[in-house]
Amino acid sequence: MASELLTRINEARDFIRKMVSLKPTIGIILGTGLGELAAKIESAISIPYSEIPHFSVTSVESHVGELVFGKVSGKPVVVMNGRVHCYEGYTMREVTFPVRVMKALGAGTLVISNAVGGLNPQFEPGDIVIAIDHINLMGDNPLIGENDDELGVRFPDMSEPYTRALVKLAEEVALEEKIKVHKGVFVAVIGPNLETAAEYRFLRWIGADVVGMSLIPEDIVAVHGGMNVLALSIVTDMGLPDSLKPADISKILKVAAEAQPKLTRLVMRILEKM
Repeated sequence: MASELLTRINEARDFIRKMVSLKPTIGIILGTGLGELAAKIESAISIPYSEIPHFSVTSVESHVGELVFGKVSGKPVVVMNGRVHCYEGYTMREVTFPVRVMKALGAGTLVISNAVGGLNPQFEPGDIVIAIDHINLMGDNPLIGENDDELGVRFPDMSEPYTRALVKLAEEVALEEKIKVHKGVFVAVIGPNLETAAEYRFLRWIGADVVGMSLIPEDIVAVHGGMNVLALSIVTDMGLPDSLKPADISKILKVAAEAQPKLTRLVMRILEKM
């Protein structure tokens, strides 16, 4: 007997298949201020989250909230133009539900983007960071509760949370395109407030290079489902405890918007070589 989660996934998948014939092989999540790639999708078909069974609707201003199907660099894709977060009041299972549906639709690879605060003093606002590992400080996990073996094993291995071959490919493409990238460890906190100086110091001390309020739940579910994962983050502000200044959300969004063209170019070239 199928679990309630699997039943919901299948209902969402079947609804989408009635509207879209394209079978995506790659799923993409576009985060804060990173929606430019959506305009590059060929023969795009968009479905608002509000119309898809069991999808949650984002309340964050910079997130559009639609599932877009089409082709990017010749590859059939399904793109989340905006995501939901736990700090909006959603559970981890609700936040990660779209990733489950992407997998059910045929996507074997997931590319995740988001905006982050920089902890590593060698980073600067506007830099792109490729995640090579992560630290989950969100106090929750999307796999808590009943496990459905059809979706993944009870105890998924996390020794390679971000696919090394894709990290290498991203580095090679960045070199070809002359786009500066860093590799780093991502730490996730629940939010929505930004961190104190003491918290930034602690996060850096435990080994994190960047901090954000998303990414890890989606990655855990993708790994659980057997997907390959690549995560690319834009550093929008710096969390350096000894020179900390009040956060300016409008400035953060501006930095993300200015970095969009190079991230879009990077992703498009990566997809081309996949």
